[in-house]
Amino acid sequence: MSEAQEEKQAHASPPSATATTLPPAPQVPILMRPRVPPKSAIVPLPGSVLSAAVAAGLIAAVVMPDDPGVGWFVAGLAFAVAVYFADKRARTDAEPHFGLVNALWAVAALGLLAVGMFRASVWLNVLCVLTACVAGSLAVVGKRTVNTIVYDVFAVPIEALLSVPWIGRGLAKLGKKTESRGRPKFLVPVLVSALLLLVFVPLLRGADAAFASVVDAVIPELSPDIFVRWGFLFVVAAFAVTGACYLLAAPPLPADDDAPRKRLAHRLEWALPLGVLVLLFTSFVVVRLVVLFGGSEYVLVTSGLTAAEYARSGFWQLSAITVLTLLLVAAALRWAPKSSAADRAWQRGLLGALSVLSLVLVASALSRMWTYQQAYGFTVLRLLVEVCELWIGLIFLLVLVSLIPLRSSWLPRAAIGAAVVALLGLAVLDPERFIADRNIDRLAHGKTLDTDYLSGFSADIVPSADRLPEPLRSCVLRPVVTGVSEDDWRGWNLSRSLARQTPVAARDGIGCRYLARP
Repeated sequence: MSEAQEEKQAHASPPSATATTLPPAPQVPILMRPRVPPKSAIVPLPGSVLSAAVAAGLIAAVVMPDDPGVGWFVAGLAFAVAVYFADKRARTDAEPHFGLVNALWAVAALGLLAVGMFRASVWLNVLCVLTACVAGSLAVVGKRTVNTIVYDVFAVPIEALLSVPWIGRGLAKLGKKTESRGRPKFLVPVLVSALLLLVFVPLLRGADAAFASVVDAVIPELSPDIFVRWGFLFVVAAFAVTGACYLLAAPPLPADDDAPRKRLAHRLEWALPLGVLVLLFTSFVVVRLVVLFGGSEYVLVTSGLTAAEYARSGFWQLSAITVLTLLLVAAALRWAPKSSAADRAWQRGLLGALSVLSLVLVASALSRMWTYQQAYGFTVLRLLVEVCELWIGLIFLLVLVSLIPLRSSWLPRAAIGAAVVALLGLAVLDPERFIADRNIDRLAHGKTLDTDYLSGFSADIVPSADRLPEPLRSCVLRPVVTGVSEDDWRGWNLSRSLARQTPVAARDGIGCRYLARP
């Protein structure tokens, strides 16, 4: 056991006063551990961790742009490299901590951060960055732990807070070493090099315009706001690295899939409500089949609504039903009894039937939303709820797979992985361009087009808007193109780069036509 592991074990139980080997103490939830360890458990901060944290913090502070761009990917890559090499240098055992599970989550996180290099949509990149943080935390954790999925998702920020005493003791010991050994050999060369850069870079910048443009592209214009922003990003990135290394120094115990779980209620108390729900869903599916074979005329006669109104009236209800059913299935998998063969049989039967019927409901909800969009137009919100429905449908498929061995402990992480795949698929689809294409296709069939709505999109829609005739093309593209600012290398983005090269006609006497969206 490493020194860091001994420190974390000291959080959960006091040291034994005898030499007798005691059985391991029960695992204490991470949020209940004392934040300040006892003085007897002082463990120095490895020098590799401190160096990696400073390096990652400096890189993140300098390269991360305000808008989506290549800098977000560079900062994420710097974090991954810093954590990997810091852990590798600090680890004394020969067995590496990182395995295939860690690598897959790390690739997923970097892939989500890379979306900012190609797509300019802010809302899409916000979702990708948040999900990348979750995937990055799971990459550090690796395999499932005895803690809940909530801890695994937020493990890095949790351990970053708990590592504050660890960092303080490490810095204090580093200061004592510096006093005893004198100043480090590299300190004077680093300070002299920084001083030379401060003197000669401004002189060379003023001597040549071409060199000045290169310097301006690499180094942003300095101001008090820039230094505050750099300081904040440095602290966040450095603490993230130390939190990850603190977690890797003494990782939580791995989860035991065979550990007994507390079961609630008797078989009948679960089987009867689920059976009633299966019968209810079956009756709904039968009615839907009658409507399907009856056609649109049957809908008009029975409901008094148009096909689009009929679709809109049921989508949100079906979406709520699928979400509630998914929660119910998850609760049954977690707490319903399955000690006997009869218990396992009813779980497979009822939960399997409920999952299959829920997939039919998901398909019905998707078809209703597609019909509604064909009638009234495509929007970001409508596309997002469709993606969420597809994600829920995928989770139900995973539930069906888990019913074969009746093991569901892997489902939460699989659901997060499915969300990552859905987001990456959405990024490949290019959602804003997809929405613009569909709405422009509706215009070709005599439907209305809300140019004001499309003009509020990002530079991702430039290729689609080029299909429009004038003056509609300029009405859509003028706000998009004029709103694209110049980027340095940190904020380079493919969509914005193409938008800056797109010519837009000046406003003419005809003016922009606004056709309201229903």
